[in-house]
Amino acid sequence: MFYPYFYSYFCTSMQKQFQFYLKQYSNNLYITLFIRIIIILLLYSISRFLFIVCNQHYFKDISIIEYFNIFWGGFRFDISSVLMINSVFIILSILPLWITYNNVYKKVLLYYFYISNSFAILFNFTDIVYFRFTFKRTTSDIFNYMGVGGDFDKLLPQFLKDFWFIPIFWILSIWLFVFLNNKINFSGSYNKSLKSNLLHIFVFIIIIFSTVIGIRGGFQLRPLDIINAGKYSNSKNIPLVLNTPFTIIKTIGLPVLQKKEYYSNDVELNKIYSPFHLRNSISKDTSNYNVVIVIFESLSQEHIGALNNTKDYSGFTPFLDSLIKKSYVTSGFANGKRSIEGIPAILASIPTLMNEAYITSMYAGNKINSLASLLRSEGYNTSFFHGGSNGTMGFESFAKVAGFNSYYGRNQYNNETDYDGKWGIFDEPYFQYFANKLNETKQPFFSTIFTLSSHHPYTVPEKYKGKFKKGKLEIQESIMYADFSLRKFFETASKMPWFNKTIFVITADHTSEAYFDYYQNNIGMYSIPIIYYIPNNDSIRFTEKKLSQQTDIMPTVLGLVNFKGNYFSFGNDIFDSTQPNFSISYLNNEYQILKDGFVLRFDGKNSTALYNFKKDSLLKNNLINININQKVKLETFTKAVIQQYNNNMINNRMTNEK
Repeated sequence: MFYPYFYSYFCTSMQKQFQFYLKQYSNNLYITLFIRIIIILLLYSISRFLFIVCNQHYFKDISIIEYFNIFWGGFRFDISSVLMINSVFIILSILPLWITYNNVYKKVLLYYFYISNSFAILFNFTDIVYFRFTFKRTTSDIFNYMGVGGDFDKLLPQFLKDFWFIPIFWILSIWLFVFLNNKINFSGSYNKSLKSNLLHIFVFIIIIFSTVIGIRGGFQLRPLDIINAGKYSNSKNIPLVLNTPFTIIKTIGLPVLQKKEYYSNDVELNKIYSPFHLRNSISKDTSNYNVVIVIFESLSQEHIGALNNTKDYSGFTPFLDSLIKKSYVTSGFANGKRSIEGIPAILASIPTLMNEAYITSMYAGNKINSLASLLRSEGYNTSFFHGGSNGTMGFESFAKVAGFNSYYGRNQYNNETDYDGKWGIFDEPYFQYFANKLNETKQPFFSTIFTLSSHHPYTVPEKYKGKFKKGKLEIQESIMYADFSLRKFFETASKMPWFNKTIFVITADHTSEAYFDYYQNNIGMYSIPIIYYIPNNDSIRFTEKKLSQQTDIMPTVLGLVNFKGNYFSFGNDIFDSTQPNFSISYLNNEYQILKDGFVLRFDGKNSTALYNFKKDSLLKNNLINININQKVKLETFTKAVIQQYNNNMINNRMTNEK
């Protein structure tokens, strides 16, 4: 009997105390403002906690001390972000004027405060799931991506259905946000005395100064930036330290690239690395062959049984497995994490080594060469096929810039009975359409098809429901459907006259979510198939798996067809032993390069990690302070690639024309 009475008395007493202090503090303009800021910071911390919980399969083996560092560092970024977003609100809330105490003024200001912070918190919550597809915090290029036809209006209902918990989290957080703020409404009155006004002006100046320092992240020489997150954890965990409003604000309106001068002259630079390729003088028996590139949506290497040595794992691509035995297969890596980054890498040998995709960047208007433009100059008919709505992700515009003769999208297919209801035409019928269109095309031709059925929401036609096995990941049923569609395409195409004189390249735009540990680390998350298949040709088979990247596809194909001209490419012909094999990518403001069995991470100034990925595939042992010679060697090469990329992009020198 005593315990319930004591508990009731204690709760009632605490509630009265809380209400008393709220009433006292609500009459203090500055304490009210301080509490409001603390409430927002609390919500940012909650969103970071949910970010970790919902993506715990990716963030493994983090110690308690590391979590402490992540939250401590994250708090610093949160303060900067919150103060940036609320700087106008802070100034208007503490103006040393009578209007600060006006009820209508305060109410309008409070609505502005609610709306601006609600959107900021929404971006934080959205990244809880969007991170699974990009492995980074969203940056300002998301607005450009939406502007080039990302089909957000069609996909939003599906995302809300699949990730229903995100809007619920957000609504609950906004309710808590409004509820707590309504409890501390400032109710003071304006004091006209000179002493009070002078004190108000003095405190106003102090708060503005403190806000500026908070936005900068402290008194250090340079303001807090995305790259500073690496101080609190390794590169894989950087998204935990950051918050999405910060990364969006910090990337708005900034120059995408800065000119680099690691090397003082072009002679020295070109000796280390050059994207200017001289004509290939090696004659091959595949000269003037047709070329077909099949780009599968989200086809990670993880899904392919033949490319995994895991016991009792057959994968989800039985047809591709059978084709691999007759093909040359590389140890392939994507150059980016999104379709909008993969397409330029594959077709024009342009990786994304900046925070914004090339297609949506300020350099999208640069003069470039591509497989389409180069082969077109050799008399090839060139075409791009994608069953999505015309204009999706800017592919149609890029196809024109890249020099394709023709673009075939959903509009050209013109049969809505095969529409999946979200992205476009199902893979199987579109592959058949593709085969028949090629059969009508004059040879030699170069054509690309980009699939879409293995894109979220992973729709499989009703007639095939239950036909394909499900795996640990939701995408894997649709991967089996895509593989089945490829089988049907080859069955049709193999009966056509052009088939036996065609080079087929099969790859992916980027990887998907992962299940196995290797495919969740910074190397495995880029691991994709890059397969070269030539019917009835024994010269290339599944023998040696050379390291290769998407940007190698263009120079390799040009070598196979015995292209006579010079060209510009950030990749190399994998069959040319005189050229280096490497793979480079850019994520969270860090470059990652794979070469000579090692992987180096470089932030533009300093190397941050070095691993022997041949012996240490899970990247457990950082050799940055151990293998100094290898670090210097890779850093030298990486700097050369970056300087060539930035300076040629800025100077619009991305062809080999004199």
